[in-house]
Amino acid sequence: MPSIAPDGYTPQTCETLPFYLDTKLPSNIKLGGSPKEWKVQEVGDGNLNLVFIVEGKEKTIIVKQALPYVRAAGEGWQLSLTRAFFEYNALDLETKFASHDLIPHVYFFDQDMALFTMEFLTPHVILRKELIAGKTFASLSENIGLFLAKTLFHTSDIGMNAKDKKALVSKFAVNHELCKITEDLIFTEPYYNAERNNWTSPQLDEDVKKVWQDQEMIQVAMKYKYKFMTEAQALLHGDLHSGSIMVTETETKVIDPEFSFMGPMAFDIGNYIGNLFFAYFARPYWEQDKSKCAHYQQWLVEQIDVTWQVFEAHFRELWDENLEGEAYPTEIYQNGLGIEALRVAQDDFMATLFEETLVNAGLEMNRRIIGFAGVADFKDIPDPDIRANNERRALKLARELIVNAKQYKDFISIQKYAEQC
Repeated sequence: MPSIAPDGYTPQTCETLPFYLDTKLPSNIKLGGSPKEWKVQEVGDGNLNLVFIVEGKEKTIIVKQALPYVRAAGEGWQLSLTRAFFEYNALDLETKFASHDLIPHVYFFDQDMALFTMEFLTPHVILRKELIAGKTFASLSENIGLFLAKTLFHTSDIGMNAKDKKALVSKFAVNHELCKITEDLIFTEPYYNAERNNWTSPQLDEDVKKVWQDQEMIQVAMKYKYKFMTEAQALLHGDLHSGSIMVTETETKVIDPEFSFMGPMAFDIGNYIGNLFFAYFARPYWEQDKSKCAHYQQWLVEQIDVTWQVFEAHFRELWDENLEGEAYPTEIYQNGLGIEALRVAQDDFMATLFEETLVNAGLEMNRRIIGFAGVADFKDIPDPDIRANNERRALKLARELIVNAKQYKDFISIQKYAEQC
């Protein structure tokens, strides 16, 4: 895996891509028509990569190519191309455990070009846009709960043998550049006057200064930065938020795992939950009918609660059936102390994971409001006074989740606090 752009690497354009694909696409992927007839659009609106839609007469595909820098920041922020390798391999593993019911098909990967092609999802739409629009999805919480349970369990020491788990840790440890971005943007920069921070100013200036002076909260943030850097519990998506999920009325697809690495399980779960809380606190702007707003906020909290319930139930079920994982060995539990002892171990594990999930949700909320790369839920509110008022409420909940996570055992009590915010 080269750490700089290799010989022959060139960023693709709408003009060059059809002729590149003509020689690279697998024979079973037929777009139809000649390359000159294919319609190509560059649609990447994220922070890092080029993303193309390539439409032939018979089939449409997505092409994603890494750039040797952070797209949102420009060429001054250099970044190696190896992230494409990790995204491709993460998609492959996620498919193995969560299936194409939840993961798009990937057709081929070109390591030298830091490029891969994948299924064009239609009529799927980015979840964040749908939440802003006030839409609901009957299977969302079930699908995300299953995705989290399957991917986290099967890549952990509870679900894997020690040899394979350590090999997986070694493989993804090289994704250190994107881990460094996470370490800086989530765990460090929101807690001091960092150059890349970008909050609603001057409306939130005093609120942000209070965060920088909040020793109790910062100490927890630093503790969790250390956990993020040192706890290789499972293979994480690494950037699981409502912009990394595409939905229809009946389907859910998880995309964009380029930040994948072996880390603490609560990071993925907390990131997703934190982003649903963004939708919760932004809702009064997007739906000004108070009754409809309250109804949708209730639905969002139910999504958070059910996602956790599905995750926990399925994770425990996989654990009960486990024959391969070497943590909590079957010789001691299923075949030794017995199922009741296993239940005690599971209860303790889940209680810790719930607490850590709440803290990570709060850290994600602080990061998106104070730091680099905000979210459309808030950023698309044109009036800065209204935007700041909603963000201030979210910051209040974020602090509560970070500092007082131990006090909460369920999301119903968290909802009561959120309502007070």
